[in-house]
Parts: sequence; structure tokens; C-alpha cells
Amino acid sequence: MAGRRDALLTRDKNHSITASRIAVAIFVGVLLGCIFAFFSPHGFFTSIPTPQILNHKMALSACESPEQLSALKLNIQSAKEKNSDLKKEVKSLMERLRLAEQGKGHAREQFAVLGENHKAGPFGTVKALRTNPPVIPDESVNPRLAKLLEEIAIYKEVVVVLANTNVLEMLQVWFTNVKRVGILNYLVVALDDRIEEFCKSNDVPVYRRDPDQGLDLIAKSGGNHAVSGLKFRILREFLQLGYSVLLSDVDIVYLQNPFDYIYRDSDVESMSDGHSNQTAYGFNDVFDEPSMGWARYAHTMRIWVYNSGFFYIRPTLPSIELLDRVADRLAKDHKAWDQAVFNEELFFPSHPGYDGLHAAKRTMDMYLFMNSKVLFKTVRKDGKLKKLKPVIVHVNYHPDKLERMKAVVEFYVNGKQDALDSFPDGSD
Repeated sequence: MAGRRDALLTRDKNHSITASRIAVAIFVGVLLGCIFAFFSPHGFFTSIPTPQILNHKMALSACESPEQLSALKLNIQSAKEKNSDLKKEVKSLMERLRLAEQGKGHAREQFAVLGENHKAGPFGTVKALRTNPPVIPDESVNPRLAKLLEEIAIYKEVVVVLANTNVLEMLQVWFTNVKRVGILNYLVVALDDRIEEFCKSNDVPVYRRDPDQGLDLIAKSGGNHAVSGLKFRILREFLQLGYSVLLSDVDIVYLQNPFDYIYRDSDVESMSDGHSNQTAYGFNDVFDEPSMGWARYAHTMRIWVYNSGFFYIRPTLPSIELLDRVADRLAKDHKAWDQAVFNEELFFPSHPGYDGLHAAKRTMDMYLFMNSKVLFKTVRKDGKLKKLKPVIVHVNYHPDKLERMKAVVEFYVNGKQDALDSFPDGSD
């Protein structure tokens, strides 16, 4: 017991000595720190500029010539411009990154359906994925347009028409019939001041884009084809904001509400330039080459083009890619026709050196969404077809557009049975 007590006392003594040494060391350290701080307040490695050096720098500044000062100002201005360009480039890269992230999200959704192995159901019951998911709306793209669409659109859908002063009279026929059939969710994109004021004076929803020197020159003075090409760039913002757009040319008479006849199962739903079931919906065209002997017949698939003046487009990645592809090609080739490019991008498949667009598409009913060739060459001469009331009539095949639009109104709205009789099938 005594030995254990001695051991404890010895351990306490040693502990006391160690604590005393630590206290002494801390005191010495603090004392040395105070001494060094007193004699070297700026530290050991800080160089203090002497009065001679400061005076020398001031003298150099005072001796700079006006030319040198001008050069410095130019350098500063150049740096500011470069900084502005860099900001634009960063913004563009951020937008591309955002779309890429959306693409990854879309890929995940597709993988959820296609990535797993599925057991096929009974014959005739298997259906592939055909409706792409919408993009995530981004109001930062155009807050002013976003606010306007929030007031006008119904179920995130809107009819959009582009117009300049050259088509003012046709525009009046256009919106008069839009109002008459009860369409509320429509918007005129005014391409000049006169159209903007004209719409406001007639209580027509109107949107005027922010100034853009390149687009404004075409918008104010361009003809039908030139103005038509602008829509692919302008529509992009609508889709980015998350809205489905029923794009309309101005030479269209509305007889019913088209939203009651849209399927909404595809990226693009378009009226056709075809004039029969075969031309509108596609057919097997056999090409004959007698010199090939036994193999003289080659089967080809043909379909008449979609009309780029009336189509419904959903806010999906393939839809936005379509707009980008068409706008890019039209910007590079000023002789290209927007409708031809629109169809080539929609229909051409992937092949060596070219990646096709993976967009779902649907052809509208040719008798409900009627082009003027169908009306004047077939329908007006057929007793049964004359009784059919189309949703819209697009006067796309004839140059005397305004007169034929008025005649369509007389025939279908006012019931004048001979209103269409005086016009030739084609154009004189």
C-alpha cells in the first residue's frame, strides 16, 4: 500500500515539473514576439518604398505625354470591348451548356423507356415511344415575351403570325376571321411600326421584337419568302419559354378553331402541299429504267412537302434543333427557299457525313387544313366536298391572295355559293 502511494506522489511531482516547463516556454515565446513586433512592425520580408522611389514614380507619371495618355485610353477601351465580347461568349456557352444538360435529361428519360429490356406484348399491341418530352421553360431568354405569353396563351399554346406593312390588308382579313371563330390565344409579331400601331388600334395582341439590325432590314422591306425565313429564328424563343406554337402565314382564312383538331403527339404537325391522299400522305412510286432488264423497276417513296406556312410545333429538343438547322442554312445560303430547307431537315435520314433530325412528325388532314390547290381544283367542283367545312384555307398556291381570301369568306361564312366560281384553277 505504501509503495503504491509513493508511486502516485512521484507521478504527481513529475507532472508538476512538466507543466512548469511548458509555462516558461510560453512566457519566453510571448516575450520574443513582443520584441520582434516592436523592432519590425512591417515584418521581416516586407519592403518599404523609400521616399526616393515614390518621388521617382511620381515624376514618371508627370512626364507622360498626351500621346501616351491617349494610347492608354485606347487600351482601356479595347479591354472593355474585349470584356464585353467575352461576356457574350460566356452567355452563349452557358446557353449551350443548358441545352446540353437538357439533352442529358432527355436521354435519361429515353433510357428509362428504351434502356431496359422489355418483353414484347401480343401481336399488334407494341407501340414505340413517339412523343418527346418538352424542354424546361427558361424565362430568362426573353422576360418581356414571357410575361406577354403568360397573359395570352391558353394551355401553353398560341397562334403566331409575322407581318409587315406589305401584307396589311391580308392581315386584317386574317385577324377578323381569327376573332370571328373565337380564337383568343393568338399573337401578331409586328415587323415594323405601322403594323404595330395597326394592331393596337384594332385591339389585336401584338409583340414587337427588340431591335436587331440584321433581321430588321429583312423584316421591314422583305417579300413573302424573305419574311417567311425569319420565323425560324423568332419562334425559337417561344419554344424556349415552353410554349407550343401554331405558326401561321398571313394568307390563311380561319373557319374553325384549329386547336380542336391538333393531335399533339409529334414534334411537328404540319399541313401538306399535297392535293390527294397519295401526294399528301405518301405513296410508293415505281421508277422504270428499261435498260436494266429484269431489274428495270425500282420502288421509291414519295410525299409532297409540308407547308412551312402552317404548322404546329411543340417545345421539344428536336423541334428547337429543327429551327436551328433551318435558320443556319438560310443564313448561309440566301438563295435557299425556307420551305424546301424545312422539309429536307425534317425528312432526310442519317447517312454518311450527315446526321438526320430525330423528330416525330404528323401530316394534317388535307381536307380540314386545306391548301388552295385542293379547294380550287377539286373541292369547289365536287358536290359532297363543297359541304365540308374546313378548319382553315391557306391561299398558298395562288398569287392573287387577297381576292381569293375574300372569296373564301364569302363562300364559307356568308354562304354565297358562286363566290369561288370566277377564279381559274391555277393562276393566269
